[in-house]
Amino acid sequence: MRMVVIGGDAAGITAASHVRRARPDAEIVVLERTPYTSYSMCGIPAYIGEEIATAADLVVRWPEQLRQAGIDVRTGVEAVAVDAEARTVATRDVATGAAASEAYDVLLLANGAHPALPPLPGVEHAQVVHTLDEGEALRTRLDAGGPDQRVVVVGAGYIGLELAEALVHRGLDARLVDLAEQVMPSLDPPIAARVAEALEQHGVALHLGEGLVEVRLADDGSREVVTTAGRYPADTVVLALGAAPNVELAASAGCALGDSGAVAVDGRMRTSVPGIWAAGDVVESRHLVTGRGVNIQLGTHANKQGKVAGIDIASQPGDGAATFPGVVGTAITKVCATEVARTGVSAAEAEAAGLEAAEVRFEGTAKAGYMPDPGHVEVVMRAEVGSGRIVGCQLVGGPGVGKRIDVAATWVQLGVSAPQAQFLDLSYAPPFGGVWDVLAVGARKLTKELGLDPQL
Repeated sequence: MRMVVIGGDAAGITAASHVRRARPDAEIVVLERTPYTSYSMCGIPAYIGEEIATAADLVVRWPEQLRQAGIDVRTGVEAVAVDAEARTVATRDVATGAAASEAYDVLLLANGAHPALPPLPGVEHAQVVHTLDEGEALRTRLDAGGPDQRVVVVGAGYIGLELAEALVHRGLDARLVDLAEQVMPSLDPPIAARVAEALEQHGVALHLGEGLVEVRLADDGSREVVTTAGRYPADTVVLALGAAPNVELAASAGCALGDSGAVAVDGRMRTSVPGIWAAGDVVESRHLVTGRGVNIQLGTHANKQGKVAGIDIASQPGDGAATFPGVVGTAITKVCATEVARTGVSAAEAEAAGLEAAEVRFEGTAKAGYMPDPGHVEVVMRAEVGSGRIVGCQLVGGPGVGKRIDVAATWVQLGVSAPQAQFLDLSYAPPFGGVWDVLAVGARKLTKELGLDPQL
């Protein structure tokens, strides 16, 4: 069996590594456009902010390590088209432009996603930071500048916020611009407001409700960001407007796309074309609350999907199958000292899905209230009317608050109802929370709000 993997990061390397162990006879070729394989994309903002010294610190497995393990990794090679009938991949050498072709028996598309520049004047004068080599380019630019640099980040999603914080951390002037009226559109407005407050207190200048119009380049190399509400001088402009799945290769092979625009796959990560699997940021997953197809780009999903794909590709008759069940949209980040996390659906997402849900919003403490500096946490939790199943939770607060979301994520994924959740045996000690953890408090409040029993 000859396996070709397009993309050398989380999903691709996880799948290739499993097949290498399960099928010693397999020939495995990995094509990767950049110089790096198997690295932490989520760590790039910390690298930009000088919390991590070198880009190499983010690399988990180097190409040479993979080659020593029996995986033929070819960096600097870009796949440009797939002929599914001939089972070949057309490639291009990034450095020389030389064209070649790779034959395959099985193909895994793990070529991820990448920012698409908006069709606006001057955007070519801005940086994007999605891959590690792009992170290196931005870090090099910032290192070469003086301490008084002005940086404008366009886009107030997770990456935009983390980059803005990183810039302030290294003493630079940072502005954050977004067309939306709130940061992080996947959050409920009250939670987003707390995040915005934390950013401003940290020294990030927020410009919400402003759309990007143009990036202008001056003769001295400086830039000016023009928005619908103002003009902001900048030495560097970073576009953090989200990333679209790289579906061009899948389309060239005839693979079906889902409603989200990402590659449609079944639970075993098989596309609609025989012999082709897909995993990671390029694919569509099923949202377990709404049942809809979504494209959620996280390394956690990519690793699991890559493992599932590898198991299916390597399977022999009689082997057990693995399936990827779907996602519930769990995410977490830290903005300065403020932790924010979410799972399930927001109010807007519930409404868009036609899901009738009750909601409670309240404040509590991260530790027992009588402890020194007990901390503050704000919670929004919602459950489906009728069934009482918990379908969403968001929380924001100080250190130690964010990882509580994993309990709520488990409730959402397993369909735990609010009456059930209020009785679950959660850990307790005064340094970690009250006798009623804030999530248990939320379950109690939802049970009452829904008129369900027992009401504690």
